[in-house]
Amino acid sequence: MKYLKNHSRLALGYFLIAALLGLILRSFYVLEIPITFKFVVHAHSHIALLGWVYIALTTIIYKLYLEKLQLQKKYNYIFWFTQLTLVGMLCSFPFQGYALFSIVFSTLFLIASYWFFIFFKKHISSENKEQNSYYCINTALWYVVISSIGPWALGGIMTTLGATSIWYRLAIYFYLHFQYNGWMILALIGILLYILEEQNIQVSKAVFKRFFYSINIGIITTFFLSTLFTKPPIILYILGGIGGVFQLYSLFLIINYLKQNSEKISALFSSFQLSLLKTVGFFLLLKMILQLLTALPYFANLAVTILDFTIGYLHWTFLGVVTICLFLFLDYFRMIKIPKKAYYIYLSGFLLTEALIFHKGFIIWQSLPLLHTYFKLLALASLLIVIAILYIFATSFFIKKEK
Repeated sequence: MKYLKNHSRLALGYFLIAALLGLILRSFYVLEIPITFKFVVHAHSHIALLGWVYIALTTIIYKLYLEKLQLQKKYNYIFWFTQLTLVGMLCSFPFQGYALFSIVFSTLFLIASYWFFIFFKKHISSENKEQNSYYCINTALWYVVISSIGPWALGGIMTTLGATSIWYRLAIYFYLHFQYNGWMILALIGILLYILEEQNIQVSKAVFKRFFYSINIGIITTFFLSTLFTKPPIILYILGGIGGVFQLYSLFLIINYLKQNSEKISALFSSFQLSLLKTVGFFLLLKMILQLLTALPYFANLAVTILDFTIGYLHWTFLGVVTICLFLFLDYFRMIKIPKKAYYIYLSGFLLTEALIFHKGFIIWQSLPLLHTYFKLLALASLLIVIAILYIFATSFFIKKEK
C-alpha cells in the first residue's frame, strides 16, 4: 500500500506543476515573463491530463483490481516507464512545443498506456469481470486506446495538410473528447460503483444495462458536437443533441440509484466526502447541460468564436468534475489526505477562475469593456489553486497509519 500512496503523491506533484504552469500562463499579461506562451500551454495541458489524472486513475484502478495479486514488480516497470515519458514531456514541451523530443515522449506515453491496458486485461480476475464496475473501468480503458487515434493521426495530417487544416483540429478534439467524456468520466463512475459493490450496494442488472448503453451512446455521438466548428450538415447537430440527451439520462439513472440508497451511502462516506460527491454530481449535471446547449447552432457558434467559453467548459470538467472526484476517492482510500481547509481554498480558486473566464467570454459576446484589473484578478484566483494543491501535497506526507 505504501508504494501506491507514493504513486498518488507523485500524481499530485504533477498536478502542482500543472497548476504552477497555469499560474505562469495567467500571469503572462501581468508580468514580463520570457516564455513562449503556446509552448507552456502544451506542457500545462499534457502534465495535467497525463500526469495528474492518468496517474491518479491508473493507481486507483491498480489498487482496486490488481494489488492483491502481488504484481508490484511487473507493474513498476509500466509505472516508471510512464514517468520517463512524462518527465520527457515536461522537459521538452515548454522549450520547443510540438517538436522532435516532445513528439517522441508523447508517442512513448501512448505506448505506456497500451502497456497498462494489456496488463490490466491480462491479470483481471474472472470474479471481477462479473461486476458492473468492471464494465465501466474496462470500457474507460478502451476509450484511452480509442482516443489515441487522434495523436497518431496528427503526424500524417501535419505532413500532408498542415496545422491549419480542419482535420488537425478534429484530431485534437477527437482525443480530448474521448479522454474527458470517455476515459475520465466513465472510470470515475466505475470506481464509485466498485466502492458501492464492496458494501453490497448493488445496481440491478436492468438499470445498469440502461445506464451503460445510454452513457456510451452519449459519449460516441456527442463527439459530433466537437465537429460543429466545420459547419457540418444539420444531421450532426441532431446526433450531437441526441447524444447529450442520452448522457443526461445516464446521469439521471445514477443519481436516482444513489438517492434510493442514500442511507447506506451516508453511512459509507464521511460528511466531508459526501459533500464532495454532491458537488461533483452538481458540476457534472451543469457540464452535461452546457454540452447539450452546443447542439443548438447559435450556442455552437458562440463556443467556436469565443475561446473563453471553450476554455471555461474544459476547466469546469477537469478542475471541477474530475479533480474533485479524484480528491474524494484518494481521501476515501486513504491514499492522500484532503484537508477541508485546503479543499475550500481550492474550490474558491476554481469558482473564481471559472467566473472570471466566463465573464470575459460574456464581455466579448456582448462587446462590453473588460475590467482593467481582469488579468491580475485571474492570476490571484489561480494562485489560490496553487496554494491549495501545495497544502494538500504537504499534508499527504503525514497520513496516519490505519488502525
